[in-house]
Amino acid sequence: MKKINRRQFVGNTSLLTASTLLLGSYNYSKIIFKGSSFDIIIRNGMVIDGNGTKEFRADLGIKDGKIIAIENLSDASADRIINAEGLKVTPGFIDIHTHTDLGVLHNPKGESKIRQGVTTEISGNCGGSFGPVSRDKLDEVNERYGITLKDGSMGEFLNMLSNRKFSVNQTTLLGLGTIRELCVGLNDRKPAPHEMKRMRYETAKAIDEGAIGVSSGLEYTPGSFASTEELIEVCKIIPDKAKLYATHMRNEDNTVVEAVEEAIRIAKESGCRLELSHLKASGKSNWHKAERLLELMDEAVGSGLEVHADRYTYVAYHTGLANMFPLWSRDGGSTAFVKRLADKSLLPDLRDFAEKKASNLDGGWNGIVITKTSFAEHERFKGSSVLAISEALGKDPFETAVELLVNSEGRVSMVGFGMSETSTEKILAHPRVMIASDAGAHAPYPPMSNSIAHPRAYGTFPRAIAKYVRERNICPLEEMIRKMTSMPADKIGLKDRGRIAENKWADITVFDYNKIRDKATFIDSHQYPDGIPFVLVNGKIVIENSEHTGALPGKILTS
Repeated sequence: MKKINRRQFVGNTSLLTASTLLLGSYNYSKIIFKGSSFDIIIRNGMVIDGNGTKEFRADLGIKDGKIIAIENLSDASADRIINAEGLKVTPGFIDIHTHTDLGVLHNPKGESKIRQGVTTEISGNCGGSFGPVSRDKLDEVNERYGITLKDGSMGEFLNMLSNRKFSVNQTTLLGLGTIRELCVGLNDRKPAPHEMKRMRYETAKAIDEGAIGVSSGLEYTPGSFASTEELIEVCKIIPDKAKLYATHMRNEDNTVVEAVEEAIRIAKESGCRLELSHLKASGKSNWHKAERLLELMDEAVGSGLEVHADRYTYVAYHTGLANMFPLWSRDGGSTAFVKRLADKSLLPDLRDFAEKKASNLDGGWNGIVITKTSFAEHERFKGSSVLAISEALGKDPFETAVELLVNSEGRVSMVGFGMSETSTEKILAHPRVMIASDAGAHAPYPPMSNSIAHPRAYGTFPRAIAKYVRERNICPLEEMIRKMTSMPADKIGLKDRGRIAENKWADITVFDYNKIRDKATFIDSHQYPDGIPFVLVNGKIVIENSEHTGALPGKILTS
């Protein structure tokens, strides 16, 4: 085998990079690695490198898990050759907002993610992370996931995960709702000085142990009870290496503009880099606000702040049915919430709030579809709207929602059709908006298929390409790939992923632009997409000819 020294390698790759930049495509006739041997060569594909630049033809040479050549490798050898003729070769997609968390222990193959080209997931979003947890809750966590943690710290969780195997790279944010529950509890009150001191300490500790930033969930308890000032003070303590604040904002419908303004203020006064989670204007009366939300983001960037957003490629959200009820009713957690639902004196106020919120959805109560319930007798209602269930029970929709929640001890999941296609396209097309699923990893077999998934768990990334580029043409394909790869990689500080370039980890997605499509629906959600024949993680083939190989090469990525 012909060998080249480091100086020759660097010189050759520098010439290649220069020619690519100058010509806009690769000079495919040049052979540099003649006779060289690789673990894998991906041949004849059109490479989209993740930077937003125009695609070019080249072969990829992969060795020891990394990309070491982007050349004409027709005379080189490899243990495995992948023929990508007629296919696009891109960096693996980075799902910057997910809720897989410890679900990776039950579903290490991560099939609904890896099969849509996702090679890295970021968990710990919307204010909730798997750690740290208090000792009195640790036994429950250990039993649920079959693990044996002793102190419940972020470091212990990450160390445990690093000793497990899974298909998709995993990393996590620290949930500030988790921190508030640990230090203050579930009640709506201001933290005492000693509690505030502990919140800052626990935040810094979790970041030091590997969390890549923090998230808030300001529509969920107990994160919703945190004031703007509290969030600023906690975020100030975040070390520079992980100065990321991702927020499920305080409101996404009637006061969404004010919520974006609050998020920008928190970032500005704490010195954080801001990510607006699943940016949307929900509710028919708010659809026109999408443009103002994007203007606020642009204005903040113009003032010197680093602001991005993420968004999934659907017009319906997925949350708990409890979120149809006012925040004050959820004070103290699920048990207290269910007691208030049973208090007849509170029902008029609860009804007024819930019915107004439902009326603003596309379809009203018919636009709320139940996806999960913990009450066995209500299992038959999964996939039905609250309106349809109310007709079956002979009750009005509000009474039906209350009954579902009471019988399930507050644990009911729903899909709400709250957004418009017009505003969705505007948000997805914005140059600072990334693509994200806002979903955990699922599979069409138990236990992952026990509840109806939002179709975004299976189809977010293929849909971004098939619907919003191929059909709607909201941006060039190269720009959409950037939204899925280098942009999220830069946002979370992954310097060695998110781009096809020499010495980057070989997280690679290969797809057919003409065939790629999402297939999951809101009723039949457990369906893998089409058109993605190969996916590599850390240089290992995980999806081959559209089937999972069983490979589990994913890594835990930390700050």
